[in-house]
Amino acid sequence: MPRPAAPREEIVDRLGDVFRRHGYGGASLKLLSDATGLGRSSLYHYFPNGKEDMALAVLDSAERWMGDEVVPILESAASPQEKVRAVVAALDRFYLGGRRSCLLELFAIGDAREVFGPRVSQRLANLRSALAGIAREAGHPPDDATRRAEDAMIAIHGGLVVSRGLGDTTPFRRVLDGLEKTLIG
Repeated sequence: MPRPAAPREEIVDRLGDVFRRHGYGGASLKLLSDATGLGRSSLYHYFPNGKEDMALAVLDSAERWMGDEVVPILESAASPQEKVRAVVAALDRFYLGGRRSCLLELFAIGDAREVFGPRVSQRLANLRSALAGIAREAGHPPDDATRRAEDAMIAIHGGLVVSRGLGDTTPFRRVLDGLEKTLIG
């Protein structure tokens, strides 16, 4: 088997770029092969179940990043305000200032929903719980904290969609700038 053109992490990043640009349904093996520099047989060697394994590797990578970058913030002894600011900075990095699509969004539609739906639902529930935790730490009752977390998620993901649609990251930037107020008032 030929050596990969790049380390696995870089290959997974390249696969993620294809999924973000074309969605799960539009990410053909040709596009995935071209992006990674791997032939079809090499792709199947590294990802035996094909596109599904590739998408899972991309989701795993994103989850590892969130686990490394966001979870420590949430588990820290920082104030709710400091946590929100640190989460905002992490989200800004992860979404490249609003230029990068959300994988959960892309894997929640079309054929991908059948394959990844439960995983997407669980990740969104985890995010809601984490953000609601910050709101509760700031003194909001549980129901209000959950609503604030959902409002923040709607704003973040809506900001990404609007920014992509307009070709202007200003809406996403504005969402991040207002996230502290949305979550903790």
